[in-house]
Amino acid sequence: MMVRILTTGPGLRKDTTMPALDGLRVLDMTQYEAGTSCTQALAWHGADVVKIEQPGVGDPGRGVGSGDAIDSHYFINWNANKRSVTINLRDERGKALLFEMLPHYDVFVENYGPGVMEKLGLTYEALREVHPSIIYARLKGFGLSGPFANFKSFDPVAQNAAGAFSVTGEEGGPPMRPGACVGDSGTGMQLAFAITSAYVQKLRTGEGQHIEISMQEAMTYYVRTPVAGTQSWGDVAAERRGNGWNGPTDLYPCKPLPDSNGADDYLYIIALTTRMWDTFCAAMDRPDMVVDPRFADEQARIDNNDALKAEIRAWTLQHTKWEAMQILGEAGVPCSATHSTYDLFHNPHFDEREFIQDIDHPEWGPIRLLGWAPK
Repeated sequence: MMVRILTTGPGLRKDTTMPALDGLRVLDMTQYEAGTSCTQALAWHGADVVKIEQPGVGDPGRGVGSGDAIDSHYFINWNANKRSVTINLRDERGKALLFEMLPHYDVFVENYGPGVMEKLGLTYEALREVHPSIIYARLKGFGLSGPFANFKSFDPVAQNAAGAFSVTGEEGGPPMRPGACVGDSGTGMQLAFAITSAYVQKLRTGEGQHIEISMQEAMTYYVRTPVAGTQSWGDVAAERRGNGWNGPTDLYPCKPLPDSNGADDYLYIIALTTRMWDTFCAAMDRPDMVVDPRFADEQARIDNNDALKAEIRAWTLQHTKWEAMQILGEAGVPCSATHSTYDLFHNPHFDEREFIQDIDHPEWGPIRLLGWAPK
């Protein structure tokens, strides 16, 4: 069968979406995360997004960790607020159907491997013949040109290729993979912005355009601060620094919570300036540390870093991470308890802001999804 309607991720409450892109129609030929994060962002802002999936299997992300379920948690997280259709694009009738649909849409997005669109005959030139004002957006690991253009990529590959691994990890230790999937979703957000910009231009001029984004290049946006920290223009490699800096800024252990294994019982504290330091000491009820010669100024705190952090650890270990965050946060000290992914879904702050979305899924039943930050 050439075409079949599928259920994508469930729709979210209308009062949580932003309708600025209402009227924008998107054909979404993306899979896994980098491309789907882009089109989901457009859907959050009101676009009508229709996924084009493979007959029989759909987006391969549907099966990630799902067992026998149709929609995995992974898939739902990146495809809520979309509709879906399966089309066999290796069949000429399927391709003809896609070309019949195309003039009714503003945007076509894809993130398949190198050369796939060319083999299917779905190049920008081919689509432009059918729909001259189409916005054709392509997301590739290393872009469409250059010596790595034919290399495949996933999130960790892009992060490693852009320097993120090199600045993650303990000082003197090996590079480490960052835990957050910014290689995929960080690229997707940049592409969503580019598509929105192209759509604004199309509304003004009636013209579409061809957009491409390299995951490697997109990821370099997120290592600019480590690069700047070298005080050079690319002549020196940034070093790994672990969790902390000299002085009080660091990750500190806290009093274990009941039934906790201690894995996430930590608090991150930032106190970079003299004013922050004074506020921090007052919040700990340690005014003596302000006048202690070992900690009297920034250089003294650097020279006595081990002793300084021992004093702070002694305080944090008297409090749970939530207690310590409350005390310091109310005093004006930048800090955060280490939130596990479990904590995110049981967070009174998120609850009050209605960030977590409760949804009824036809297969899973009631589920909870992380929301969209802009309101």
